[in-house]
Amino acid sequence: MDDEHHVEWTVNEDIAWAGNSWPIASATPELREDGNHIVFRGRLSLTEDGAALLDVGGTLILFDLVGSPPPDGADGAWIEVRVGRNNVCLWPYQV
Repeated sequence: MDDEHHVEWTVNEDIAWAGNSWPIASATPELREDGNHIVFRGRLSLTEDGAALLDVGGTLILFDLVGSPPPDGADGAWIEVRVGRNNVCLWPYQV
């Protein structure tokens, strides 16, 4: 049995700085369930077209940004993003 699984993440919720996402001190990627939420911890990369990539242990998850822009220094920072559990989907794919 193969212990490695390949999935594609779809997150139908945007990053709203200081609403559902904030900087953290821990530089350790994490994915966990917390009640009705899924919490992603990773390194943030901002794109020139107003999107964000969250690197969670080598897996890149694409987010849109809404509301106030992230503060200076957010690009490359470690953050947590908390999204509704019903807004997260996994799709298996083969490499």
